[in-house]
Amino acid sequence: MQFHKSWTLFLDRDGVINRRLVDDYVKSWSEFEFEEGVLEAIAKFSGVFGRIFIVTNQQGIAKELMTEDDLQSVHQQMIREIERASGRIDKIYFCPHWSKDNCACRKPRTGMALQAKADFPEIDFAKSLMVGDSPSDIEMGYKLRMKTIFIGAENAPPHTDWQFLNLKAWADALT
Repeated sequence: MQFHKSWTLFLDRDGVINRRLVDDYVKSWSEFEFEEGVLEAIAKFSGVFGRIFIVTNQQGIAKELMTEDDLQSVHQQMIREIERASGRIDKIYFCPHWSKDNCACRKPRTGMALQAKADFPEIDFAKSLMVGDSPSDIEMGYKLRMKTIFIGAENAPPHTDWQFLNLKAWADALT
């Protein structure tokens, strides 16, 4: 499949862009570690996709393990590093709620993607990709009729269009 500037890329964060902390949350920059090849991959995607967004569940805020300011600080430094590597992220959307809250923004619900479309009306979900490492990421993309990419070695969840070991492997496949 050919992608170009009319396409939008939605990326999950933990486990896709940075290493997921098992049974914990990235609460500060010192705990953040980019996955191998991610900076180069995002730089490549920046030349292909018209818009690139991060959509991330961050219930560590609801659990009071970190604040929204802590999260914003991590995101600001992450964006600086991505830009330093010639990449870009157009906007980051996050859900700070408990999974039990049944809010509209927590994946697999579609609130973060719908907010992105409200902010950027040119988004066409039929020309969008959701890339994630959990079933909730893939389900959110599927609900909006996006194409989906599952990142990881385990069996991909239903409604996955493609699977790659990591973001770098997908970027390399885009040659």
